[in-house]
Amino acid sequence: MTVTLPADLPVTLPLLMAFDLDGTLIPDAGREVQPDAAQALARLRALGVQLAIITGRDTPPSQVLQVMQPHAVATNNGGRVLIGDDLHTEVRFSDADLEATLAHELNGARVVLFTADGLFVDLPPGVEPEPWMVVRQFRPLADAPREGILKVGYYHLQVAAFAGRLRTTHPHLVLTGAQDPYPHFLTVTPQGAHKGAALTLIADALKVPHTRTVAFGDSDNDEAMLDVAAYAVQVGSLPLLTPHADARVPEQEHLGAFLHAWADRLTTAR
Repeated sequence: MTVTLPADLPVTLPLLMAFDLDGTLIPDAGREVQPDAAQALARLRALGVQLAIITGRDTPPSQVLQVMQPHAVATNNGGRVLIGDDLHTEVRFSDADLEATLAHELNGARVVLFTADGLFVDLPPGVEPEPWMVVRQFRPLADAPREGILKVGYYHLQVAAFAGRLRTTHPHLVLTGAQDPYPHFLTVTPQGAHKGAALTLIADALKVPHTRTVAFGDSDNDEAMLDVAAYAVQVGSLPLLTPHADARVPEQEHLGAFLHAWADRLTTAR
């Protein structure tokens, strides 16, 4: 497809491009980067662009890591940051904040607790575990430790009301979801654990000026990252993100063509 790029795309190195996963770099719940996007990422890397993943997932798919070869990876909505293979930051719940987060009124809610190396959940009778839970070798919620919790997830039809209460009583916690495109899913992370903070930490660690950062995202948990980035690219059409974007890729499957066009412009600029 033919892509018309905005005139103000940054093309001066050093340059950091940070990508959300689901709905942005890969399809929702996907595990692989589409071939054209994979080729574009390889071109960008060869041109000297530094690449990062900043995702709500607790573990990026191995296929994505192999294709992208990112310079940095932030998981759990930015709460855990790896620079190369080295742990840079890991933000954990305090005992008091975890207690408040788990004191919910959602009868029948499915609650998932995440640590750096595991997840803990109780599934309702007759409900099969999702594939990612099986891959992560989930364990019962009763086995979850009280320390080292990085993220809490809630699945419930009325999760928005709980999110509203928690925002009032504990405004320092980071809440995403409980609205479109995930109205029945809420993620809670500790104070400071959000994608905007992760982008800043990664840029500093890779010695990339904040004025040379680019972020790609599609949903509400990307809002902080798009705000922090010097250049923000929205993937999709979520109205919440549109005011924060400098450019937009209308459909996730068009991302590869957009990145190839960007690589072409970088090549010309060189």
